[in-house]
Amino acid sequence: MSKRSRMLLAVSMASMMLLSACGGSNGNSGNAESGTNAPANNAPANNAEKEAEKPAEAEPVSLRVFSTFGGTDAARESFQALIDEFTAKYPNVTVNNDTMSANDDSFRTKVNTDMNSGNEPDLLFYFVGKDAEGFVNAGKVVPLDELLEADATWKNGYLPTALEAVRQPDGKIYAAPLTGFYEGLFVNKKIFADNGLELPTDWTKLTTAVKTLSAKGIIPLSGPFDQSHYLIEHAILSGAGAEGQKSGLAGGVNPDWETGLGALKELYDLGAFPKDAATIDLGMAANYYSQGLAAMIIEGSWALGGFEESVRNETTVLPFPTVPGGKGTGKDIVGGFGTGFYLSKKTFDDAKKKDMAIALMKHLTSPDAIKKVSEANGGTPAADVQPEGLGQATLDGFKMAAEATSINAPVDSQIDPETFTTIRAGIQPIVKGEKTPKAALEEAQKIEASKQ
Repeated sequence: MSKRSRMLLAVSMASMMLLSACGGSNGNSGNAESGTNAPANNAPANNAEKEAEKPAEAEPVSLRVFSTFGGTDAARESFQALIDEFTAKYPNVTVNNDTMSANDDSFRTKVNTDMNSGNEPDLLFYFVGKDAEGFVNAGKVVPLDELLEADATWKNGYLPTALEAVRQPDGKIYAAPLTGFYEGLFVNKKIFADNGLELPTDWTKLTTAVKTLSAKGIIPLSGPFDQSHYLIEHAILSGAGAEGQKSGLAGGVNPDWETGLGALKELYDLGAFPKDAATIDLGMAANYYSQGLAAMIIEGSWALGGFEESVRNETTVLPFPTVPGGKGTGKDIVGGFGTGFYLSKKTFDDAKKKDMAIALMKHLTSPDAIKKVSEANGGTPAADVQPEGLGQATLDGFKMAAEATSINAPVDSQIDPETFTTIRAGIQPIVKGEKTPKAALEEAQKIEASKQ
């Protein structure tokens, strides 16, 4: 196992660190009790002395945090509880917990619009890599390196690999990570057992299951064609292998990417996808699996908490099999630490907000907070903590990551967003035979090259 895999699976380490990580001041430290030996009945000489004895009231501060921890997100309640803890400690602070689903395509649009229009949130929970390059390069967020170095407790609460994983190309850390993730093929073991099927650990077993289940009216693999993020990621990784996946598109179309996307047509021809795959989104695809209507879905660790308990208890997680002619090992997975909290430059420069915003960021990324969120969403903790009460499916996911031959960033974090959108738009024509994988990728490659 690679060093990165061992560190990513640090959830198996034993000790839990407790951290009181909130920096700054609550503004109520001005207690004027003197502790002198003055007589108990010695009244203040005048009203001025009375006023001097009152603690200074902290100035009201309003902060906006924009994140994906809302709606049906498994960590929604845990995240809100962390905010409530903070505002209970600092009653002068009001936190607007602004949320939007990351599966909603307008999430990226909303972030980019806010960052470019001067409406940036004080703290932003968002992707690292290509997605963040625009506002990072524009100086809309501040590097956290100096803040981390100045607070050893906060920095040392992190796994070193978690911090390294969120560095931008300029070598600086702009996002404070919380939990990592893994993606894989989520499989309903009961449906497979009831239909006499072996788990889909290779391509033959996968296609056998698809043919059998489709003939019985069971959705074999739930997934949409438009929001085909996970289908694309795993098909390309399976076809090109870890090194080929990293090659991107700027230098031309990798034929192994064609191999991967071409395998999706084979699955389509066998009846793998929902009949309404052309119109549903990721949320509806997840609902089909959650309700027991689909036998498999390609998703991320965050999805487990949203599944119906009966289905979650029957779920295991496997690597997506190597496609025919592919260069993947069958144990390559998508995962890592791909998100974190950004601190707005505008907020950093605002003397009224700066300290409280930094304190809130440290609170939300303390080992205790990381443990709670990890327990809620099954994500890999960015701190050396031991999540408790995790289900078997989550443990299976951690085992899959521990045994992985490579753990890779998603394709969409390595190419321009417009390039990835173009690939997504080509999936339905590819599976229906209206466009070759090569033609679809060449369209995307032209866009990628224009961005260089």
